[in-house]
Amino acid sequence: MQTGTLTYKNIDRNVLKSIPNPSKKAYEIKIRVPEFTCLGEKEQPDFALICFSFYPGDKIIELKSLKQYVFQFRDVRISYERVINLIYEDIIAIYEPERLRLVMTFNSRGGISSKLTIDSDWKVRGGEEKFNDWQLIEDEWEPPR
Repeated sequence: MQTGTLTYKNIDRNVLKSIPNPSKKAYEIKIRVPEFTCLGEKEQPDFALICFSFYPGDKIIELKSLKQYVFQFRDVRISYERVINLIYEDIIAIYEPERLRLVMTFNSRGGISSKLTIDSDWKVRGGEEKFNDWQLIEDEWEPPR
């Protein structure tokens, strides 16, 4: 094990910058980060696709700062479960969106792939389930009906 390994505590959410939302009307912003990298718990490289569905409040995401934020994870030793929760919590804290749905699909390693999802609309996450569309989303991981 190498010394001086970075952990999730080294991630600085203050890198994230916002832009004032130019509209008070409802709309959705979808953002894809196709080259997310981090170190797994055993310090092996992990790669993932991150998909954000973002319903803005008063602020929107400044994309260059999102890129800088995500880049911080490159040399961080972190589990899939912690990384999705950390990113979710940071985006919620900085931008205070009306809704955030975050999906991370990790590349296969050792013959196993993982997909993690968090949606602020879920009641278990403090949401009101007012959008409730997450129940209708087709999941390619499930067999066809």
